[in-house]
Amino acid sequence: MRSLPILLLAALAIPIPGHAQTPPPAGTIAMSANTEHPLMPIGTAAPDFSLKGTDDKIHTLSEFSKGKVLVVMFESVHCPVSENYEGRMRALYDAYHSKGVEFVAINPNNPNAVRLDELGYTDLTDSPADMKIRVRDRHIPWPYVSDGETQATAQKFGAVATPHIFIFDTDRKLRYEGRIDDNQNEALVKVHDAHDAIEALLANGTIAVPHRPAFGCSTKWLSKSGDVEREMTRIHAEPVALTPASAADLAALRANTGDKVTVVHFWSTENPAGEKDFADLQTTFRMYRGRSYNYVTINTDAPASTARATDFLHAQYASSHNLQLAPADLKTTQTAFGTTWQPNEEFTAVIGPGGKLVYAHKGPIDILEVRHAVLGSFTDNPHYPGQAEYWAARSK
Repeated sequence: MRSLPILLLAALAIPIPGHAQTPPPAGTIAMSANTEHPLMPIGTAAPDFSLKGTDDKIHTLSEFSKGKVLVVMFESVHCPVSENYEGRMRALYDAYHSKGVEFVAINPNNPNAVRLDELGYTDLTDSPADMKIRVRDRHIPWPYVSDGETQATAQKFGAVATPHIFIFDTDRKLRYEGRIDDNQNEALVKVHDAHDAIEALLANGTIAVPHRPAFGCSTKWLSKSGDVEREMTRIHAEPVALTPASAADLAALRANTGDKVTVVHFWSTENPAGEKDFADLQTTFRMYRGRSYNYVTINTDAPASTARATDFLHAQYASSHNLQLAPADLKTTQTAFGTTWQPNEEFTAVIGPGGKLVYAHKGPIDILEVRHAVLGSFTDNPHYPGQAEYWAARSK
């Protein structure tokens, strides 16, 4: 893996054996410029671009020529720091768009360069399709375009992170770039860099500090795609097993007395339509398993079908905790979950710490609903302050 010249402000989780994610120390650790894609110097003219947005329209630099100030925000869907700054970006937009300040957001990431274990704080990837969902769910009003296919625009800017903001004057010369403010924890912000830069430009003044190193998640350049391939090779080498379980085992699982968010998925090889849901839940397991998260699959086939169920698990590279429940114990288990379902029917539940049932669904699932239930049940992480509020706000 090519070494990164930076550490992140609580944004990159570092994979270690056992798939745990250990965030770097909390604090404002700024990112240095990428030597391969140098940072645009102050005073540089805004580079032209032609990129497709979530509205399926092509957006270019000339589209924003009438504004007194142009704000270009590099942001992403998967990054918890970028997520935490969406609200502050919206506050800047609401305060200044009516005063002649133009805003455009660019996602610089190629989704094929983002590992699954880098998706532990999101429901979505950085694909153009998922960008559309984020815009819809969060009511993002500014044009949001993708540069992930070629990353040519991100290279011109030298964008090192999401978020990373670039502010241009009326002549479209770069006057400020870097962080939005000085602390990811909004309650502790003391210096409002982007706000102050915009105010100075609108008043035809000068910006005292035109560069403040950005912090967040590193730009996922195409050159990182090898990391994704290596991650998948490791996943395919993980052991797969199917273990018999009793009704008492399932009762303990339902009680969920620990501090983990637990997802339980009942499945059967007699229901081939459930294969997509199974695969989506395995992907979700690989996304969140570095957090306080537990995922258990429960096969409800008769013992005569154990070999078939095991073969299915191997075909899915299902290294999750996989149990097999005897048909005679199904009714008792259903009582513990407070509902009933057929032996060959899917049933999926999300159980919060202490046993709170926050999601329960029979039949085919919407994987985003499951992820939202999980993300909304995690406690706030001091390395990513504001995540609990971010996901709670979505459910309102």
